[in-house]
Parts: sequence; structure tokens; C-alpha cells
Amino acid sequence: MRGLKHDLTASTAQDGTLAARLAHVRRHAGLVLYTERLWPALQPTLAMLGAYTLAGLLRLPQQLPDGLRLVGVAGWLSLCGWRLHTDLAQLRPATPEEIDHRIEQASGLRNRPLASLADTPAPLPHTSSAILWQAHRQRLLASLGTLRAGWPHLMPKGRPRQITAGVLVLALGLATAMAGSSAPGRVLAAFIPGRDDPDVPLPHIDAWITPPPYAPDAPIFLSAGHPIPQVLEGARLSVIVNGMASHPALQGLRGMVAQDAKRQKLDPHSWKLEATLTHSGVLRLSGRGRTLASWPITVLPDLAPQVAWGPSPGAGPKGDWHTRLPYTASHAYGLSNLQVVLHAAHPARGANPKRELSLPLPLTGHPKSVKNVVSPDLSEDPWAGQEVTGQIVGTATSGHKAESAPVTFRLGGRVFHSPIARAILDVRRRFALEQETREDTAQDLEALGEAPGPVREHTGMFLNMTSIVALLDNADIDAETARTSATNLLWDLALDIEDRRTGDNASAQASIDVRAAQADVAQKLAEMKRNGTHNQQAQEELEQSLKALQDAIARKMQALAESALRNHTAIPDLPGFSAAGNKAFERLMQQLRSDAANGRAGDAMQRLQDMENATERMRNATPQDLAALAQQMQAQQKAREQAAALHDLTTKESSLLDHAQSRLDEHLRSLSQQQSDLADDGDGEAAEYANLPTSELLRRLGLPAPPDASTQNMGGTGSPGATGAHQPPAGLPDPAKAEAQAAARRTERATQHALEQALSELKDEFKELTGKTPDAFEAARKNMAAARKALADGDDAAAANAEEKALEALRQSRKQMQDSMKGSGQNAPPSFLPSFGGSGEGTSGSGNAGQSDNGQPTDNAGDSGDDDTTTGKDPLGRKEGEGTDQNTDDSTHIPDTVARQRAREIEQELRRRDSERTRPQQELDYLDRLLKPF
Repeated sequence: MRGLKHDLTASTAQDGTLAARLAHVRRHAGLVLYTERLWPALQPTLAMLGAYTLAGLLRLPQQLPDGLRLVGVAGWLSLCGWRLHTDLAQLRPATPEEIDHRIEQASGLRNRPLASLADTPAPLPHTSSAILWQAHRQRLLASLGTLRAGWPHLMPKGRPRQITAGVLVLALGLATAMAGSSAPGRVLAAFIPGRDDPDVPLPHIDAWITPPPYAPDAPIFLSAGHPIPQVLEGARLSVIVNGMASHPALQGLRGMVAQDAKRQKLDPHSWKLEATLTHSGVLRLSGRGRTLASWPITVLPDLAPQVAWGPSPGAGPKGDWHTRLPYTASHAYGLSNLQVVLHAAHPARGANPKRELSLPLPLTGHPKSVKNVVSPDLSEDPWAGQEVTGQIVGTATSGHKAESAPVTFRLGGRVFHSPIARAILDVRRRFALEQETREDTAQDLEALGEAPGPVREHTGMFLNMTSIVALLDNADIDAETARTSATNLLWDLALDIEDRRTGDNASAQASIDVRAAQADVAQKLAEMKRNGTHNQQAQEELEQSLKALQDAIARKMQALAESALRNHTAIPDLPGFSAAGNKAFERLMQQLRSDAANGRAGDAMQRLQDMENATERMRNATPQDLAALAQQMQAQQKAREQAAALHDLTTKESSLLDHAQSRLDEHLRSLSQQQSDLADDGDGEAAEYANLPTSELLRRLGLPAPPDASTQNMGGTGSPGATGAHQPPAGLPDPAKAEAQAAARRTERATQHALEQALSELKDEFKELTGKTPDAFEAARKNMAAARKALADGDDAAAANAEEKALEALRQSRKQMQDSMKGSGQNAPPSFLPSFGGSGEGTSGSGNAGQSDNGQPTDNAGDSGDDDTTTGKDPLGRKEGEGTDQNTDDSTHIPDTVARQRAREIEQELRRRDSERTRPQQELDYLDRLLKPF
């Protein structure tokens, strides 16, 4: 018995392990039994779902409208749920006996040993009976071996269920194989109303991208398979979807941002979607559960414009009250606005620190880049003469703004010589900058009005000062209105005091009238620019204002002339000073009228600004300025006279060239006639051309003749010993004609000598006027001498060649004279008048463009850019090699077929002669140069 107890104690640990393993197997067996009971309960529901899935694979539910499909899906799923709930309610858990029995069956145990473990021993009187029962259990557990729960049996029970399940699985397999890759989409479309399966045709999609307004361009149409070009930030995507009942949707992927997305229903099956593109990425268009389209789009960011200051902004040199504002700006798609914002660099004590001055910079249209310098008159601003900090603010057409780096410079200011005017401006500056109150400013002005000086002595000025003081003392006027009005009135008062400091009331009143008329014109132009309309009434009002301005300027010009006479300013021979000034201002006003009539209000404002600058310089003109003007205009008069003399020399030299060329052409025709008489008449036109001299062939083609005499006079045979034009022609010459030509050469030689002398005198006069001598004068004189020698030798060809070179030198002399006059500044307009010489206009004192007082062309009459260097023409614009009898210009004549054929034959003859290398080298070189372009 003791041994048995010991054995029981030793096997306690092993008994616990066997019991735990048995418990694990029992849990597994319980799960297997539950699965075997659950599966039959799920089979009816799964069969119903499989049947609907089969219908979906066969696309039967998809044929129903979305509403009926929703009702069908909801009803079928509800039926499946009811059947599942009913079958699951009938499930019961497995009992311990069923679990042990399943383990015994799966493990192959006999005599049901697990059931013996569940038995309990009968009560015995001895305690040894419990020990014996425990030993029995241990031996029984040890004899169980490996316990198993087995796998659940999922085969449907019953023959009907097995057949039904087999048929359903087979049908699903066949339907899935038939659907292929569309099977998942069909199943989802069957169970999800409003979703299409992949076999439904996609709706028709029209998509395009409209560039943003700041970069107008053609829309970009999107199509499958084609790469999408880069688009700009702010581009608008538009999509039209036709053939879809449900609404589509746009979705951004991989960083794509589509702002302001809108969807609009066009009709029951058409939709329109719009979105603004701001970032790159993929844009996906989806609808009814499918991806209708996908577009990877690269969006280029719209960068801010580049703005910067140019070199040396600020006040100009001494005496110039304008402020130079150089700037550069650029943007890839255009600039819409540029302005300069100014702040005080060193604000005065008590001044308003928030005050700023904004100046719009001129722009024509929406340029992509601009580099310009403007010089506005900012002398009226209270900051005039002080340092300011300025920034250029640029706005692109896309709306992006950028600011330049701040630059500190000094504003231009006018110089006032009157002490009382300077004192008034000082009070004005303090009040405008809010350093003083209205009461303090009124007291300061009262003190200045009572002080001895022009304000007290002039009734009009005193009344103006009194009205300004009353304006400041009036409490009913708000502070801002009072500050603006008083500032403007004080500026006009200071200008009036400065104008009257010399005692010339007429000139001062004219200056006031000019400023008032200019302000009226500026107001009219601003209204036209702001309203954007140019009706007849606005044009008439502007015309009236311009007429008033023109009359005021005329009075100012007359006052200047009278002041010069009173001050005994030496202005000898000042022809048409007032008329010239009026003519200059009239041309400027005509340009202003044209700009305003054509809607170019910005250009018209610039013309007005030029006019204001000129009148302001005229207002400040001193007697010394008028004396300098007299000297300047005398120099211009002398320059015009010298230009007329040069023109006369050129005319006479060209006449000599005509005579020499005429005799040369007559000799060539005579020589050609002699050679034609000797030619065989049966050779046709080719023989005729072969016998013609080279110069005649070139003349018939309209090409210039060879410049060298020996080449010009070559005959058609090309023999090196051919007779030249300077040699006696073959046959007996006409004695009378030879004597007449000799006499003409003697006369021309004398004329040529006189022209040489006149040219030398003109050179000396020009040197005395400008201190310079054009190099072309000497070249012209040498060629004239060469022509005179050739005439003495009877060589018309050499004379014509030298005279052509002399004419070219005279043309160069004319250009060099103009350059010298420009460099010396003597040909410039008066400093306080607008430029007389517009495009193609002269600077004559009488105001007649291109004509001097004696009717001859002025030196500036030809500044239109014509160099008289047209190919194949001499300095007078004639075709080289032509005589004086060429009076018609047939350059626009279209040759007929016969003429073209003759031209080809002549060209072939020239090529043949060019191939004959035994000809004179000068003729061959000339033919090579003519035929090289062809």
C-alpha cells in the first residue's frame, strides 16, 4: 500500500500534463462540432447569395434601373438575412459526451475510455478505494496515446443538397471564366446600385484646359494616349461628360490641387465640371464606381515679376528740378502695372510717418519686359529737395506683385530766388507734413503777409494770402480738405511771387495762364483715360483747352521777346523767334491731339509733360539765356547757309557728271552701231549681242556699267587691243562735233576749277564755325582736280569716274557736317523750347521744315535716314550708266516673254565673255562681281 501511495505521488505532475492536453483536445473538438453544425445553417444563405452573384456575372441585375436594382438588392439581402437568422437560431452547443465521443472516433479509441474518466467510483468503507480509483484513472490517461479532434465534415448532407451545391459552384466557375477580368466589376455592380460594370461603354468625354487670362493662348484639348503639355498656374480645366445618369467627380491625386471645382448638370445625361489647376499631379475623373479618365498634369508656377532700380535715381544736375527714376521690370506673361512708392528717408520731427507718395510708371499695353527712365516733376511735393526711400512695385497680368530693393535718393526741387517765396514754401512744407497745426500755419502766413515785400505790395497776392488764411481758420472745412487746398494755393502763390520778382507782370501773367491751361488739358486727358470713351464732345472740349494753351504759350513767347528788347539783350538777326517757338509748340500739340484722338491717353500725357517742362524752362529764362539763344540761332543760320552752298556745289557737280556721261554714252552708241554694221545679219540676235560692247549689254540688263574707263569702252570682241572710248573711233570723225565737244570740255574744266575754289572757301567757313574740318572735303577737292585733268586730256570716262567719286565725297561731307554740328550743340533747339526738328523736319528759324529762308534745303532736311547709297544708283539717286534722257522710272515694269528671253540671251553672252580669260583683267573682275550672286 505504501508503494502504491508513493507511485501516485510521483505521477502527479504527469497526470496534470495529460489532463491539460485532454482539455485542449476537447476545446478543439468542440470547435469542430460547432463548425459542422454552423456550415449546414449557412448553406441556404450562401446558396441565395451565390445565385445572386451568378445573376450579377450574367449581368442580369445591371439591366434594371438603379432604383429597381436598389429595391432588388435590398429585398434579396433582407431575405438572406432572415434565413441566416432562422438557421442560426436553431444551432445548439455540443455536449461533453458528444465532444468526448468525437475525440474517441477521431483518435480510434475503443471501449470509450473518455467516458470511463467521467465515471465516479461507488463509495467504499475503506480509504484505499479512492487511491485505487486514482491509480486507475492515471493508468487510463497514460493509455490514451495521441488524441485528435479531426477535421470538420463540410460536405452537404443529403443528395439533393450535394447536387445543388455542385451545380451552383460549376455555374459560378463558368460565369467567372466567361466574364474574365470584368468578373469583380460585374459582381460589385450587381450588389452596388449606381455602379456600372466594366462592360458598360464609357460615356463620351470632352476635356480641355483653358490657359489663364494673363497668358492668353489656344485651349489645350485632352485626349487619351497623348502627352499633356505643361500648363500655367491658374489654368482652368473644363470637362463635358455625355451619356451618364449619375454625376461624375474630379479628384486630385499625387499632389494635384484643383480649386474652385464646380459641377453643373446640363441635361439628365450630361454634366459639366470645371476646376482651377494650381499644383502638379494626377487628376482623376470618376463616375458610377469607375475611373472615366486620368490625366497627369504638370502645372508651372506663376512667378512674381522681376523689378529693379536702374542706375543713379534721384535729382538731376544743378538747375534741373526733375527727378530721374530709372527702372527695369519683366514678367514672362506681361506687366499690368508699375508704380514707385516713396517714403521719407529721415522723417522730420512731428511729421506723419505713414505718409507716402505713389507715382505710376508708364506702360504701353502689357509688355513682358520694360527698361525705361522717367523724369517726373516732383518739385511741387513737400519732400522736394529731401532724401526719400523708394521702391518699385510691379504687378503682373496674373495679379502677382513684387517689390524692388529700397533705394535712397534725393527728390528734385526748383530753385526759388525770392526770399518771401522760400519762406512761404517752408510754411507750406511743415503744414503738408503735419508738423504744424492749422492755427500755427495761419499765424505764420499772416506774419508773412504783413511783412514788407511783394505780397504786401501786390493786391492780388495779398488777397490770395488772405483767402488761404481764411480757409485755414474756417472750422467747417475738414482738416484733410484744408490741407490739400492750402498746399496747392501756397504753391501757386510762391510761383507767382517768383515770376514777378523781375517786375515783368506780362510775363508772369502769361506763366499763370500757361499753368492754368496745362492743368485744364491734363484734367481733360485724365477724364478721357478714366472713362475710356472718346466721343465728339470730349474731343471738342479738349480742342478748346488746347487752343487756350496755345494762345497762352504764344503770349509767353511774345513776352519773352519784349523782355529781351527792354533788357537790351543782343539778339541780332533773330528771324521769326516767336513764330519758330509757336511752330514747335504747335507740332507738339498736333501730336498730343493725335494721341488723344486715337485713345493713347498715356502718350498724350507724356506730350503734355514735355510741354510743361518746356514752358517751365521758358518761364525761368534769363537775359543771358536769350543772349545765348541769339548766338545759337546765328550759328544755325550760318549752318543752313553752308548746307545750301554744299547743296549748290552738289547740283553743279552732278550737272558736270551728266555732261560727261552723255558724251560717253553717245560714243558708246556710235561704237556699237559701227560694230553692228560689220556683223553678219544672219546670225540672229545672238550675233547682235556678241558684237555689242560689254557696257551696252549691262545697260540693257539694267546693271551699272564698269567704273573703269578701259572696261567701259571694251568692244564686244574682247580682244586685248580693242579701241577704248578715249581713243579716236574707227572711221572718220565728225570735225564739227569734235570741236563742239572740245569746247564743252574747256567750259566744264573752268567750272570744275570754280567749284574747287568754292569748296575750299566752304571748308574754311565751316572750320571757323565749328573748329572742325570734315575729311571728305579734301577727298572731294582731289577728285574734282582729277576730273579737271581728265577733261583737259579729253578723257570723258576718267572725268565721269572722278566726278562720281567727288559726288560721293560731297555726300559724306554733308553727313560729317551734320555730325559736327550735333557734337558742338549748335544745331540743337533752344533749351527752353521743344524740339523743332521732328522726323524729317528741319530746324529753320521760320519753322518751315526742310527749307531755309532763301528757299534752299537746310542741313537737316535730309535727316530721314536716306544715304543715297542704293545699289546701282549714284549719289543723286540715278541708275549708274544712264544718261540724262532717262526721265521715266520703269522699275515696276513687268517684262513680257520676249523681253525675258532677250535678258537671258544677254546674260548668257556675259557669261561667255566672262569665260574668255584673254579679256582685260579689269573687265573680267567686273563681270565676276556682277555674275557671282547668280
